[in-house]
Amino acid sequence: MGPLLARELPWLRYAAARLGSGSDVLGLDDTMSRDHDWGCRLTLLVDEVDRPAVAAIGDLLARELPERFRGYPVRFAMTWDETVAHQVHVATAGDFAASRLGVNPLHGLSAWEWLTLTGQHVLEVVAGPVYADTTAELAAVRRELAWYPPDVELYVLACGWGRLTQRMPLVGRTAQTGQPLQSRLLSAALVGDLMSLAFLLHQQWQPYAKWREAMFARLPCASEMAGPLQTAATASDWRDRETALAAAIEVLAEVQRRRGLPTPDMAVTPYWDRPYRTVPDAVPGLLRAAISDPALAGLAVVAGSVEQWVDNVELLARPADSAALACAYRAWLGQAAGPR
Repeated sequence: MGPLLARELPWLRYAAARLGSGSDVLGLDDTMSRDHDWGCRLTLLVDEVDRPAVAAIGDLLARELPERFRGYPVRFAMTWDETVAHQVHVATAGDFAASRLGVNPLHGLSAWEWLTLTGQHVLEVVAGPVYADTTAELAAVRRELAWYPPDVELYVLACGWGRLTQRMPLVGRTAQTGQPLQSRLLSAALVGDLMSLAFLLHQQWQPYAKWREAMFARLPCASEMAGPLQTAATASDWRDRETALAAAIEVLAEVQRRRGLPTPDMAVTPYWDRPYRTVPDAVPGLLRAAISDPALAGLAVVAGSVEQWVDNVELLARPADSAALACAYRAWLGQAAGPR
């Protein structure tokens, strides 16, 4: 494709990358991944100033690209479009990012917009390989999406710890009230919360469920947490599961301390005078107290990012719904402010 563009559009500044959906974007594709939507896929991006060329580039590729390249199909149908066509996605860098995120990061992101992003959608913009880039905007997009701004990070971290505070004591309580299945379900859910918190503390975007464990294994704390998380998810006795949860929590608390973030000396304490343990309110509380953004500090509902309070795949997979989700945060802020 490079020689074709050099011959026909020698003036064009563009980026050629493998971005968007697909396990190969994360470097995690295998034989099964290739049973659908597989072939020569590419993302070709230009700067906003070259927007008028987008249609012309698409027409050129439609005319000139071969049927196959080095034995791989170039023109094929996709799950969401049965039309047999080349699979080079041509767009401006800003439009492509907006198609994955629901917002254009080149315009700057508000706190609410940051909170509507899912890790998977960000990875679809920042994780894939870039083979060539002479644009000004793709690198700017990827820099903007490197990680949350400090106050947003403090907020999502506080909410992540808050989930543990709310649910950890129920592991023992449900087991002791004749609900062993519910106790196991709570333990497993807390393991998921701890994995998500590990991604946050290591400032790494979390992928969707299919690849979460695979990418979790790359985190610096993963080897230390692997044993406790396995026990917390599978042990038959609730006390063993609670002890394993506590061990994993202390690992993450130490990661947080090493980052210089406010963390109490103990991240696991007794739950009142009952025979259970929990994460004390001081853990999320110290983080929230460090937030300087009055809007984030004043939210009436401490929900976190959209991934921390929504688990509906259909909703999370639709970037176009991000504006509606942002309205929820604005409504919660309005509740905190009260009548005007």
